[in-house]
This record gives sequence, C-alpha cells and structure tokens, in this order.
Amino acid sequence: MAINTKGLIPRAWRIFKRVVLFLFIFHLFYLLLLKWVDPPITLTQLGSLFRGEGLKRTYVSMKDISPYAKLAVICSEDQLFPDHDGFDFKSIEKAMKHNQKSKSLHGASTISQQVAKNVFLWQGRSWFRKAMEAYFTFMIEWMWGKKRILELYLNISEMGKGVYGIEAAAHTDYNKSARNLTRIEAARIAASLPNPKVYTVKPLSSHVAGRSAWIVGQMGVLQNDPDIQKLLQ
Repeated sequence: MAINTKGLIPRAWRIFKRVVLFLFIFHLFYLLLLKWVDPPITLTQLGSLFRGEGLKRTYVSMKDISPYAKLAVICSEDQLFPDHDGFDFKSIEKAMKHNQKSKSLHGASTISQQVAKNVFLWQGRSWFRKAMEAYFTFMIEWMWGKKRILELYLNISEMGKGVYGIEAAAHTDYNKSARNLTRIEAARIAASLPNPKVYTVKPLSSHVAGRSAWIVGQMGVLQNDPDIQKLLQ
C-alpha cells in the first residue's frame, strides 16, 4: 500500500514548530515561577537518589539563614558576585590559561552560573551544556536578581553526601538550624563546596580546616562592603 508523503513533511514541520513554541513558553513560565517558588527537584538531586545516597534538603528563606552563611559562600565562591552580570571574565581567562598548562583543572563558575547549572541542567563539561548554562545564567540574572540567586544557591547546592542546602548541612554537621550558624561553622561548610563528598566538615578534613581559616579572614575584609551588606540583610 503506497503512503502519501506529499503532506507528511509540512504536517511534521507544523507539529515540530508547535512543540518548540510550547517548550519555549513553558521554560519562560518556569523561569518566572522560580523567582518565588523553590524548584521541586533538580537533576543533581535525582542523581543522588538513584545512586542510593539519599536526599536531605529543607528549603528556607533568606531570613532563616545566618548572615555568616551568606557571607561565607560569597567569600569562598564568588567575591565579585554583587558586581558582575553573571560572568567573571577575568577569572575565566585565568582558569583557561591554567588549564592549558596543568592537568589539574580550575573552574571559574560564578554563583549565578552554578545556580543555572544546578537548577536547570545536568553535570558535565560538554560545550552544549556550557552554552545552555550561559543562557540560563543570563536569564536568571535578568529575571531573578542577586538576592534570589543567592537564596537558591544556599538552598540547592550539594553540601555533603546526599545533603543539599544550608539548612540540611547545618543540621547534619552541627545539629542546628542554618539561622544559628556561627562564623567558623558557616566558613567550614562553605570551604567544603568544591567537593563536599571529599572535603568533609565532619570529620573535619585538612582542606576544610585550612580553607575555612582563609574564608574567615576574607569575611572580615568584605563584611563592610555596602553591596555585600545589601545581600546579607
């Protein structure tokens, strides 16, 4: 039986365009929704469940997070966070030069880039994923603003094996709420962020012990910066 393909391609093209338009509108709606609503789950958190690591997380608002925790992650991860538009091009250039000469790879992701990756994407290093990360970084900087980006960073970042967010980390490591973290406790959690499964807070790894001392020093330097002060309130 012969199949009439004359109208098949135009019909398929119309369906394709409708699907693309729907996905585009849906992703804009989801982006806007997340300005006020926390993401139900992320791909990284799903991966943690599938690997049998469990999933400990409790989303909390900025008022329920110690100012020390907010300051510590800025000092540790992205000291230019209040000033850039999502990308730290000087750090990216330095990382690229280092990676060309060394086998130990350095990253240069800002807090905004890490939120874009962790909320919307998967872990990986492909050029396609990096391009998507750049797109979502631009969008959240435009639609959310710095305070919301920092709030989500503190709520969705992996901070231990199966532990996501500052509230779960505070309870796991110190048996207290995130709002009650001290300066050194917040600095130690922030120090673990590059690889919290290896750089553990409990037991205290040598990396976390050393880096947290540096972070505490940076907190003393930056705590009176007016742009950072706005994010801590």
